[in-house]
Amino acid sequence: MIIQAKGLTKVYQSKVAVNHVNLAIKEGSLTALLGPNGAGKTTTMSMLTGLLNPTDGTIQMKPKTKISMVFQQSILDNDLTVKENLTIRNKLYKRSNTSSVDALIEKVGLTEFINQKYWRLSGGQRRRVDIARALINQPDILFLDEPTTGLDVQTRLAIWGLLQSLQQNNNLTIILTTHYLEEADNADKVYIIDHGKVIASGSADAIKAKNSSSRLTIISKQADQLMALIPNRIVHTQVDHKIICLPANTDEALALLLEFRAYIKTFNYQDGTMDDAFLSLTGRKMR
Repeated sequence: MIIQAKGLTKVYQSKVAVNHVNLAIKEGSLTALLGPNGAGKTTTMSMLTGLLNPTDGTIQMKPKTKISMVFQQSILDNDLTVKENLTIRNKLYKRSNTSSVDALIEKVGLTEFINQKYWRLSGGQRRRVDIARALINQPDILFLDEPTTGLDVQTRLAIWGLLQSLQQNNNLTIILTTHYLEEADNADKVYIIDHGKVIASGSADAIKAKNSSSRLTIISKQADQLMALIPNRIVHTQVDHKIICLPANTDEALALLLEFRAYIKTFNYQDGTMDDAFLSLTGRKMR
């Protein structure tokens, strides 16, 4: 493991923000920390990066591990160009190298707007520069606090393509928080945190399988007859000509479709989503 946290706790006066959290993060993996607003995920990340001291618990990191972080709010200078921002930050490191910055600019896709001032960039371009800034010290672990918030779908996909490339080609360990739960589908490990505690952990598929239901929607002109034929073990409801079933898995859905194909006009099948699992675990009440 590149990071192990045991009993990680943070208390502010009488408020327990993080309550005995245990984490085990493999080198080269992508780990997602999910949770409602105020759940403790950002506080957890701040302790892992050393920005906050834990009240209790331990954090063990592989020796000589270098870390870097992309914050929700950029720390770059609006009035400097992209090149100036990166060059200045590169000089903060003992082993600064101009050629390595040039290689980074090309890798992250900044060449087209390298001489533009930071404030003139779009949201997606700024995120790319923020990530490039965080990669200057060639970190082993990159922490990302909601890296795609406020970005359009195309830009989010581009950012994720970049991050996945860095993870796979550089063996980069990535730890992120995000409110776009579908992004956690890419994670090797997911931790869902609520009220400062880890309430679920595992692969995205395992969490979805345990805490969400697949949905099979059938359109039928003989919906009344079909409702009576569907086994009671499968949860199913009817709205006019539409029947909504919650099969246990894909095999059960296929068996149902084959057995009653004569009654089916059309259908739609959807696996359980991370959104479904998240709401099942944390509730639907706004925080």
